[in-house]
Amino acid sequence: MTLPPRAHHSASFSLTLRIRLQDTPGAFADLARAIADAGGLLDAIDLVRVEAGTKVRDVTVLATDAAHADAITAACQHLPGVEVERVSDRTFLLHLGGKIHMDANAPVRTRDDLSMAYTPGVARVCQAIASDPESAWNLTVKRNTVAVVTDGTAVLGLGDIGPLAAMPVMEGKALLFKEFGGVDAWPICLATKDPDEIVAAVAAIAPGFGGINLEDISAPRCFEIESRLQRQLDIPVFHDDQHGTAVVVLAAFLNALKVVGKRVEAVRVVVTGVGAAGIAVTNTLQAAGVTHIVGCDRAGAVWRGRPGLEGVKLAYAERTNPDNFRGTADEALESADVFVGLSQPGAVTRDGIARMAEDAVVFAMANPTPEVAPEELEGLATVIATGRSDYPNQINNVLAFPGIFRGALDVRASAITPGMEVAAGHAIAGAIADDELSPDYIVPSVFNRNVAENVAQAVSAAAERDGVARKSSDGTARGLSA
Repeated sequence: MTLPPRAHHSASFSLTLRIRLQDTPGAFADLARAIADAGGLLDAIDLVRVEAGTKVRDVTVLATDAAHADAITAACQHLPGVEVERVSDRTFLLHLGGKIHMDANAPVRTRDDLSMAYTPGVARVCQAIASDPESAWNLTVKRNTVAVVTDGTAVLGLGDIGPLAAMPVMEGKALLFKEFGGVDAWPICLATKDPDEIVAAVAAIAPGFGGINLEDISAPRCFEIESRLQRQLDIPVFHDDQHGTAVVVLAAFLNALKVVGKRVEAVRVVVTGVGAAGIAVTNTLQAAGVTHIVGCDRAGAVWRGRPGLEGVKLAYAERTNPDNFRGTADEALESADVFVGLSQPGAVTRDGIARMAEDAVVFAMANPTPEVAPEELEGLATVIATGRSDYPNQINNVLAFPGIFRGALDVRASAITPGMEVAAGHAIAGAIADDELSPDYIVPSVFNRNVAENVAQAVSAAAERDGVARKSSDGTARGLSA
C-alpha cells in the first residue's frame, strides 16, 4: 500500500489485533511483513497464551486513518495460517465508560463522617453560605470548578453534530483541565441552538461553577452568547475557540518575531478567516501592539465600505486594514511579514506566500489540511507553524486554557480580560529561552508542565492589575474595581 506524502502514523488510529498463528519458524515474520506491506507500523507485541501448535498474540499497529486501519486488518486476515480473533480500536477502548469521573475529597466511613458531610451537619454550612454568599468559594467545589458548555454546532472539523455527539470532545476538554491545570471541569451539552435558551441555561447553572468555558459553538452566535454571559455573570466566561486560539497564536507570534528579528509594532499581518478565531486572534494581536492587520474572508480583504458587511465583520473593518486595502488574500500578502491562516485549504497560494517580505512567518492552521502545505513553502518562509502534531510548531489550545482558568480561579476573578490573555501569551512564549528558539521551535511542548503553572501565575497577576481579582495571590481578599 502506498501512503500519501506526509502520512502520519498516529495512536488515534491504532488497533490491537488478537491473532492466532501457527507456532512454526517464520510465522510471525510473515505477519510482520504483511503489516509492513500494508503500510502499518508495529507498536507493541504481547504474548497472550501458547496452545498446541499455535500462539495467540496481541499485536498493536499504528495506522494513518480509519481506511488504512481497515486495510491493515484485511491484510492480516488474508494471510495463510493466521486467524484474527478480535480487533480492538484503542481510541474507542479509551472512551469506554467516558474519560472522566467524580471522586470524593473526604471519606464517609463512620456515622460521624456521615453526620458532618451530610445531614445534620451540612445544614450549618448551608446557613453560613446563605448569610455570606462569598463563603461558597471556600466551602464548596465552586472554587475549582469550570463548566465546559457546548451546543454541538461547531465540533472540531465535524461541524454541527449535536450535543450528544459532542460529549467525547467536552469530556476530553475536562480531562485536560484536570491533567494540566488541576481544575475540576464538567461537560454541559445543551440540546438547543437558541442563543436565548443557551444564555438562560448557563446563567441558571452558574452558581455551581467558578468559570464557564464555552466550546464548539458556531459563529456568529458564539459572539452574542459569550458577550451576554460576560455581562450577566460575575465569573469568567471564556470561549476557547476564540480566545484560547488567540493566546497560543500570540505566543507563537512573539517567539517567531524573535527568530526573524522583527518588532511587534512594525510588522504587517494578514489573517484569513474572519470568524470566531480570526476575530479573537486579531483582537489579541492588537492588544499586544500590532498596528497593521488585514483580515480576509472568501470575498477578499475586509475593508471599510465593502458592500454587505454587517455585525461583527462591520466592526472588524472599522478597527483593521488601516490603508483600506481592497483585493484578494494573495494580493494582501504583498510585502506582509506574517500570515495567520484560520480558514481553509487553498485560502492563499504558494505564489501569494512568495510575495511576502523577507524572513516571512507563516501560520497555516486550517486543520487537518493547512491553507498551504508546509512542503510547498521551503525557501519562502523562515518560520512555519500549523495546527497539526506531525509538523514542527503545533499551535495547540492545550497550552492556554488550563493555566488561564487556573490563574483566574486562584484569585477568584470575575472575568478574563484582554490583559490576562496577553499575559498568558507572553507566559507561554517565555517557556522557551531566547537562546533555545529556532525556526522549528517557537512553541513549547504541551507536556511541559511548567507552562500551565507559568500561565496561571501571569494570569493571576494580570487579573489583579486589571481589577477583576476578588483575592490576591497571597490569599487576602480584594475589592473589585468599578
